[in-house]
Amino acid sequence: MCICVNCHYVDQCTTYHAVEGQHQQPHLTLDPRFEPLEPTINVNVRTQGEEIQMEWDVVGCSSFTADMGKWSRLRPGELIPT
Repeated sequence: MCICVNCHYVDQCTTYHAVEGQHQQPHLTLDPRFEPLEPTINVNVRTQGEEIQMEWDVVGCSSFTADMGKWSRLRPGELIPT
């Protein structure tokens, strides 16, 4: 799971914005302005028949500042993206 869902900067972060785009999820903001330091992204590639699926997860970031449940507070009632 992406560590961003529990980060203070999730709704301002350019890296999370890119991950949202890769997952075809609605953006928390259309104009992110926070540039995180040293984000580490794991990309898992799966194939199903001829279809290729990619899952992007931020697994490390020097700018990570814990704010447990931040994403859930921004999107109450929605399932946390996996």
